Amino acid sequence: MPKRLILCDCSGSQTIDKKALSDNCGLACSRVYSDLCTTEIGEAAREIGKGDALIACLQEQQLFEETGEEIGTAPAGFVDIRDRAGWSDDGAKSAPKMAALISDSLLNAPAAKALDIYSEGRCLILGTAEIALPAAQQLAEVLSVTVLLKAALDPPLDRSFDVVVGQLRQASGTLGNFSLSIDALQQFATGGRGAPALSAPRDNAQSDCDIILDLRGGTALFPAPQKRDGYLRCDPGDPRAVAAAIFEAAQFVGSFEKPFYIRLEEHLCAHSRAEITGCSKCLDICPTSAISPNGEHVSIDPAICAGCGSCAALCPSGAITYDAPPTAFIFKRIENLTKTYLKAGGKAPRLLVHDNDFGSEMISLSARFGSGLPSNVIPMEINALSSFGHAEMLAALACGFTQVDILLSPKTERETLENESALAMAISGDGRIRLLDIGDPDALSQMLFDHTEIPRKIEPILPIGNRRQIARLAAISLNDTRDAPLPLPANAPYGAVIVDTDACTLCLSCAALCPTGALADNPDKPQLRFTEDACLQCGLCTRVCPENAITLKPQFDLSDQVFHQQVMHEEEPFACIECGALFGVKSTVDKITEKLAGKHPMFATSDAAKMIQMCDHCRVAAQYKVSDNPFQGGERPRVVTTEDYFGKRKDH
Repeated sequence: MPKRLILCDCSGSQTIDKKALSDNCGLACSRVYSDLCTTEIGEAAREIGKGDALIACLQEQQLFEETGEEIGTAPAGFVDIRDRAGWSDDGAKSAPKMAALISDSLLNAPAAKALDIYSEGRCLILGTAEIALPAAQQLAEVLSVTVLLKAALDPPLDRSFDVVVGQLRQASGTLGNFSLSIDALQQFATGGRGAPALSAPRDNAQSDCDIILDLRGGTALFPAPQKRDGYLRCDPGDPRAVAAAIFEAAQFVGSFEKPFYIRLEEHLCAHSRAEITGCSKCLDICPTSAISPNGEHVSIDPAICAGCGSCAALCPSGAITYDAPPTAFIFKRIENLTKTYLKAGGKAPRLLVHDNDFGSEMISLSARFGSGLPSNVIPMEINALSSFGHAEMLAALACGFTQVDILLSPKTERETLENESALAMAISGDGRIRLLDIGDPDALSQMLFDHTEIPRKIEPILPIGNRRQIARLAAISLNDTRDAPLPLPANAPYGAVIVDTDACTLCLSCAALCPTGALADNPDKPQLRFTEDACLQCGLCTRVCPENAITLKPQFDLSDQVFHQQVMHEEEPFACIECGALFGVKSTVDKITEKLAGKHPMFATSDAAKMIQMCDHCRVAAQYKVSDNPFQGGERPRVVTTEDYFGKRKDH
């Protein structure tokens, strides 16, 4: 854990308040240097040598790490307060933001879980002979290469790689574990004199490989091909792109660590019940098809998952959560940023969420060549933008941020963020959430500086719990009144069910299959009950209802009524005509009696018709007594005793 903060004003280009940073971050601070990476590198070595040093410079991280190696003491960490705070037209007022950024860097993210992937370098190259064969010659020195061609040709005499002919019908898997299905597969016979002959074609040939280099052009083998590890694809007409793909393929040999991006708790999943599909949001949004149905829940292939986080943002039950880092850590960062900023004297903080690639570069370019970020705009870098859902947006506002801006990148899965931001704005009730689709650093700065502040007074929340609990806590904090439920967009994960009592027969199929128990019966009387807080709006009840009596109503009820069971429909129970026990629904029994008594062969007689109006116990007892009792067997044989056996012996 860092205990000392090493400061540098980068040749006097930024203003640093040493005392403010020390008071609000709880760290001892060095004097403010000006050229630690050049003329004062000796001072840098001395500061690093003391140990526990957090260096407030990210640009020269490599230099300071090498310095640490030379003296045998590594820096404890690095934090950027220059590009994200100091280099700004508003930099003189950036001390509270610097304190917030430093405090954020001190939080220790839980160690990421990882999956080991092994590649032996078995590479399949697809494409025409003119492109694929030269690529194979280059890769043959480092990989075990096979070229798959669509048409036969004179095979190359170069035996450093294999050539086969066929049609790739199907491919699945990922780096180190691709499975292939090939039709009309023909292999060259390598023995004998003269041109090698082709074997007889064979359909549905199965094979596997570690890497696929696709030089065909046209349609990719996989959805979101850029996210499929080990699958390299480029335009065969672009020599530079082909050369880059060949170089990248050569690197895929050995052991690799892939993070477990997603955590799945199967018992919470509301995908299906009794083979009837309910929620399928994760299946519909996954760009790589890493998620598939698996009985009543879904399963996630961690080797294929690219970690975009869309499934975690959309999952209504919390069965899927982002785990690299965990969602709880993101909430902790949000709360820590606002708390530190306000404690340091900052006013009206605004959150700028960005990725660690495009967004970081945009901020850096804006700072170096433009106006930078306003002093109250606090950037928060996260691994997966799409994992920042409505719960995180609402939590940021409820923790004290007056505005939440999300800087989109060209690779961002926008559908998820568009849906989640619309949901968050419907709950928060104003326009404090924006998606910024900007590719120009100067335009980004201009938009942020031109922002008109909207005053808001709230009591900051402590974001503890699951995403649904935090979203509700934030919604209550952000809304002054709870008189009426807030209307939400279609497919929102919150809402009520509307029951057509004229159509409902109280068959209770909906209650039997409801994955969360939001719909339930009453064991003492014919009654359908509903608890709104537990409803995921998964739609299972609407699909299973035989009378189409249920519809969904997306809304967010802020009152405590959502925690209590509400009676949606109830009827008078029927009393058994024999014992008087209550069973079934009176209206239903009356309808069945009216339809079957004297009209159906099984209930043609008055005694048979009465069985419709009996409880289960009395019905079985009455059935046992009738002459045509289906349960009645022949007379039971007499029990054989020991005396019978002795008697047989005496007779013999």
